[in-house]
Amino acid sequence: MYRELTLCYTVPMLATLLSIFISLVSLAGCASMQEAEDRQALTFLQVKATPDSFKGQTVVFGGKVLSARRQKDSTRIEILQLPLDRSSRPGSDLTQSQGRFLALQQEFLDPATLPPGTRVTVTGEVSGSVSLPLDETDYTYPLITIKRVQVWAGAEDMPRVIHPYMGPSPYWGPYWGSYRRWPYW
Repeated sequence: MYRELTLCYTVPMLATLLSIFISLVSLAGCASMQEAEDRQALTFLQVKATPDSFKGQTVVFGGKVLSARRQKDSTRIEILQLPLDRSSRPGSDLTQSQGRFLALQQEFLDPATLPPGTRVTVTGEVSGSVSLPLDETDYTYPLITIKRVQVWAGAEDMPRVIHPYMGPSPYWGPYWGSYRRWPYW
């Protein structure tokens, strides 16, 4: 009798909790998809063409740092725009660039932490444009006020991890050596 009562109350409760969990996951997925669509709505070429018309809108651009300079109240980073992949990491093919942009960090940011060649992804607000000399012409840079900067280490900067062969162990199998995680079957 006690078992029957427990099952009568447990199964509906689990079903209710499961449906609530699925609903929350669905809502979170929809919100993140909407956020991703909003970010992808503005392309770099659109902002570059008319930066003043997109003031206040949030964008995500990436590229290669060309220079970083400390100003009296901010740090200005000049970035060669590069297309982003699915993980928001800038590509390495410089011929894919659509131009340059300036990113402003209002808080102190040491320019030495972003040497030329560093790959970054910048999330920020469009603040308009600035015309500065570039070689023998004036270049109009879209200006982005930084909310977040993601610095990417290159494959050549990553430390190599070598897993020495240690012989038979509880983790050793016929297709892989000790301390390796591949394959998963």
